[in-house]
Formats: sequence, C-alpha cells, structure tokens
Amino acid sequence: MNNLTERQKEMKEKFIQARGYWAEHWNDLLTLDEEFFGAFLNLSAVPWKKGSLDPKVKEFIYIAINASTTHLYEPGIQAHMQNAIKYGATPEEIMEVLELTSALGIHTCASGIPILMDELKNAGVELNLELTPKQKQLKEQFKKERGYWSELNEFLLVDDGFFEAYLAFSALPWKKGVLEPKIKEFIYIAIDVATTHLYEPGARMHIKNALKYGADKEELMEVLQLVSVLGIHTCTVGVPILKEVMKSNIIES
Repeated sequence: MNNLTERQKEMKEKFIQARGYWAEHWNDLLTLDEEFFGAFLNLSAVPWKKGSLDPKVKEFIYIAINASTTHLYEPGIQAHMQNAIKYGATPEEIMEVLELTSALGIHTCASGIPILMDELKNAGVELNLELTPKQKQLKEQFKKERGYWSELNEFLLVDDGFFEAYLAFSALPWKKGVLEPKIKEFIYIAIDVATTHLYEPGARMHIKNALKYGADKEELMEVLQLVSVLGIHTCTVGVPILKEVMKSNIIES
C-alpha cells in the first residue's frame, strides 16, 4: 500500500465522503499527481452533491458504462456493483442493468443496415419496401413491448426473423419490470452517450423516451455528468502501468 502524506490522506477522506467508497487504484493516482486527483474529485463529485438521482441509480449507471461491450472495465464493474448493493440494490436489479446494457450489440444493425440498404440500391438491387402482414404485426408488438418505435422499418424488412429474435431478447427486462421504465431509459442513455460509443440516434431516442416516462432536466443532466467521468479510466489503467515501468527502470539502472 502506498504511504500517503497528511494532505493526501485528507484528499482520500474527501473522496470517500463525496463518492462513498475507495478503491486501491486511486492510491497510485493520488500519490503521482495529487493536484490532478483533486481536480478529478471535484468534477466527479458534482452529480453526487445535487442528488437528483438516488445513489443506487447512480451506481447502476456506472455499472452500465463499465459493463458495456464498448468498455468492459472489470475493476469498475466490481466496485460499482459493491456500491450499488451497499445502497440497497438487489441482485435482480443489477442483473436487469446488465440485461439492458447487453442490448448495445444491436447497434451493429442499427448502424449497418441503413448502409446496406443504400448500397443495395446503388448496386441496382430491387427492394420491397412494403411491410408484410407479419412485419406489421412485429412492428406493433415492438411498440407495445418496448414503448416506442424509431426508424426500424429497414431492419424489419431485411430480416424479420432476426428482428423477431431481437425483440424477444430486448423485451425481457421490460417484461420483468424490476426497474421502473424511466431508470431503464437512463441505462440506455448512459451507454449511448459514453465516450466509448457516442451513438447520437440512440441517445436522442432514449432521452425522448425518458421524458415521456417522467424524467426531468435535472435527472437527465445528472446522467450525462455521471457518464462524463469515464475518461478517468485512462489513469486507472495507465497509472499502475507507469508505476511498474518506473520500478523496472530503477531495477535496471
């Protein structure tokens, strides 16, 4: 464990008071650059001071952006699952966060199918752009089970069998109802606006949905603020490596 100065110990206590926890990887950042650590603390503490969202929900958002397939940061997943449980989260709630986050993979189709359709048209392939009776039924089922419809017609037209399987997969956490719809939308917003993804169509749609379910401006802004600190993982991953390199250089010299 690192030997902290008195000032660094004070900063550690401030972090614990503001964020409610401490992880060992913060020690390295604190000892290497306490001024930068202090600036990060001030930034990351802002949404915790306002309290628009329940602490448990804040931790759900952290779990989602850490567990997202665009990030998969295991230390963050573990720390924020522990924090969520400390704030009263149940295994069922955390599992639902993971299930909601798992749907991110469908953005392969959300981004790729419109390009595919354009290129098929450019290649002179004739496309039937009218929904079949089955496809119309699937569209209505999606609207009923997911509560909205976006520009998914092309997805449905290309392969309604895959669309049907996706609907069954993505609708499961909505049928369970462990988390209220507004919180579900916060999870989708978080993984869409994270710097590891930045998927504007999804962010826009799910902000719209969250407003429909009763979210207010302060809550939505707090979601964005919570997700904005994701960049600190550059340091939580990079600083321990730097420490090891420094030790190696000392030994070699």
